[in-house]
Amino acid sequence: MKKWLYMIFIAIIMTSMTACSFGGSEEMANTEKMVSKGKKTVVTLALQEWPSTMQKSSEFFRTVEKKFEEKYPDIDLQIQISEDYEKYKKTTNAALLSGKGPDIFEISSLPIDDYVSKKLLLNMDESMGQDKTLNKSDLQMNILDVMKLNGGMYAMPIGFSLRAFVGDGDILKNANVDDKKWTWKEFEETSKKLGKSGTERRYALANDPPEVLLQEMIVDKYSEFVDHTAKKAKFDAPLFIEAMKQIKKMYDDKVMTSEPADIGKQMFCSTVLQSPADLVNGLHQLFSNPKLLQKPEQTGGARIITTSRFAIQAKSSVKEEAWKVIAFLLSEEGQSLQERQGFSMLKSVNETQLNDIQKQVNSGTYKLPDGRAPKVSDEEFTQFKQFIRTANNFTKVDGSVISIVGDESRSFFSEQKSPEEVAKLIQNKATTFLNE
Repeated sequence: MKKWLYMIFIAIIMTSMTACSFGGSEEMANTEKMVSKGKKTVVTLALQEWPSTMQKSSEFFRTVEKKFEEKYPDIDLQIQISEDYEKYKKTTNAALLSGKGPDIFEISSLPIDDYVSKKLLLNMDESMGQDKTLNKSDLQMNILDVMKLNGGMYAMPIGFSLRAFVGDGDILKNANVDDKKWTWKEFEETSKKLGKSGTERRYALANDPPEVLLQEMIVDKYSEFVDHTAKKAKFDAPLFIEAMKQIKKMYDDKVMTSEPADIGKQMFCSTVLQSPADLVNGLHQLFSNPKLLQKPEQTGGARIITTSRFAIQAKSSVKEEAWKVIAFLLSEEGQSLQERQGFSMLKSVNETQLNDIQKQVNSGTYKLPDGRAPKVSDEEFTQFKQFIRTANNFTKVDGSVISIVGDESRSFFSEQKSPEEVAKLIQNKATTFLNE
């Protein structure tokens, strides 16, 4: 499998260079840029994007460029998008270390911890605090607060997705499930009982092989297994070995299956919600009476997934103008652009979308993608809003480490190697990667 295809897959669990340049240079992360163009100040924004989402990003940033320059006619915003994951990392990293490169850049695939320690990034807290164009009380601070590093906001998201664990409310109605405290062992026992309670056997989870479930578990507990600052991994610990054994047992006992299962044939589902509409469309496509739950051994709110975060170079000669771009992306105008992906960074935008859907559901005019009219109570909409407001789980995950876990654990799940052998192999490969 080509590396970028695998990294797209990892991003979903968590997501020669071709550049689309909307008025900027054709060289990504150009090390020498023009600060002024005529009477305009030039601000460069660079990002890498997966090919599968290239078109939407291109549309969104083309609109951003147009709207921003209408609002700030004295600024020439130059946006460059690259599909080449490895070249973006290499070129941008080299430019930043030399004090050159773009003023604003997408940082998700770059070593943000190293950049912060070397003072290469602007702490945007002060700019945000002084900005009078932003309605700061409307920002999703539950998202922003957990993304701070060393107490500062060095990488700003412009949208986010949420990992949700949902169950069939009908079959769970008479089950005594405390999802705030349950373990995977309790999940297994509950699923066994519920799976046999109907007219036909139902699986707890379906469609994914065991290594994918293991990868998701590691993403959920990433900081327990990986310390990027110390460049250490802990995959040879008993906790990881027991997790592999637990997963294998659930597949061996037919609690879970990697085989495809039709809607209604499984009791739970772990899914990524990418917008307020997904809280209705996604969940009610899965179950007629979906119930949002905490995943076993999960603490706190939902896990936050960001497809992109943007940083401002500390040595940029146009930091004030660069902040105006970030502020525009966070403004009501920027957050309301149709092409923007994900939940909004503004509470009002998310709640307006949910309120509009609620009115349509109550009037009977709202239809799911399959044409059905869902039954969604007002209580569910209240829970949906709470689900967004309380999301607070975020850890920067390196897709390469998760890739190692998936690749190497297959030999245990296929009974070719012992869990201890696999754990040692993953530990060695992860440690080597972290120290490269």
